[in-house]
Amino acid sequence: MAAAHTPRESAHAAAQGVRQALGGSFAAISKWERELGKLRVLVNVGELAEDEVEFPDDETYPVHEFPEIVGFLHEQWAGGGEPSAWLETIDGVPGDGLHNPQRVAALRRRGRGCCVVAPIVLHGRAWGELYVARRTGEPVFDRADTDFASVLAAVTAAGIAQTERLAEARRLAFTDALTGLANRRAVDIRLDEALERHRRDGAVVSLVVCDLNGLKRVNDSRGHAVGDRLLERFGSVLSLCGAMLPGTLAARLGGDEFCLLAVGPPSDEVVKVSVELCARAGELELGEGVAVGVASTGDPIGPVRTARRLFRLADAAQYRAKAARSAEPVVAGRHGGADDPVVRLADTPEPRPGTERRRFRR
Repeated sequence: MAAAHTPRESAHAAAQGVRQALGGSFAAISKWERELGKLRVLVNVGELAEDEVEFPDDETYPVHEFPEIVGFLHEQWAGGGEPSAWLETIDGVPGDGLHNPQRVAALRRRGRGCCVVAPIVLHGRAWGELYVARRTGEPVFDRADTDFASVLAAVTAAGIAQTERLAEARRLAFTDALTGLANRRAVDIRLDEALERHRRDGAVVSLVVCDLNGLKRVNDSRGHAVGDRLLERFGSVLSLCGAMLPGTLAARLGGDEFCLLAVGPPSDEVVKVSVELCARAGELELGEGVAVGVASTGDPIGPVRTARRLFRLADAAQYRAKAARSAEPVVAGRHGGADDPVVRLADTPEPRPGTERRRFRR
């Protein structure tokens, strides 16, 4: 499991390893969704029945049908013991007094003769379960197998915990803590990937840069807690508008600056959403609306070979919107192509440090 990078990959690697270690024909890992009261199957491996797929979207079972994962574990821990695996066979002979008619019926229906089930425990709580089965006619699992399954479940739990920690670390590394939107690092990576697609197959890449008006006034007059609330509210508006364009990334670049990064939709659709964004931002109780600049490879802005140029174009458009106190977005290239004042501003060589009116992103 060391090579697995996502929870799905981790679960798949664990299920394959446990199936092979126990000599099973089939294995599955399920997660207990406590808020829904269900066991959700994350992965099935090995010989699949007709009603099984490797990565099911909606294979769930009411947890009340499997009381061993709810009541049994608590009873074990209350007595000072550790959770252990148990056995089921199609003959209905319970391995540890945990006979489960639903599980036995499922074994028969899918041509399996026995199964061993072990709880997966994370942070002292039942996280889910590990399930390994053998075909009808193959040797039935014995006590040594159930003990081994308990050990394998503990190893699986350690791998899942590590994967979840790494996933959380990655999430934090690419997420703005205040708004929950993507951060600048995420935008940089996604924009580089988007421009590679643009160079390879001509995908339209659009960048919408937003500067939230009035934040300093709110911070100075009403305090930073109220200013943070304004940022959070605008972040929600930005996320809602971004969802109108499939696959769009909504991000906070820092301070009062935000952006949308769209890959694929025509530039006219991006502009339409930007108009909606301006309107919704103007309706916020706090603040003074938003200045929005749009730059898209779908407009006549010249070649876009680097992320820096697209950012400069969107920044220049946003600067014009800010200076004009425009209630609508300013779009690079819509007024004269290469002679568009926004394009000329973005492509003007940068003056010496300290003399430029606006420091464009690098």
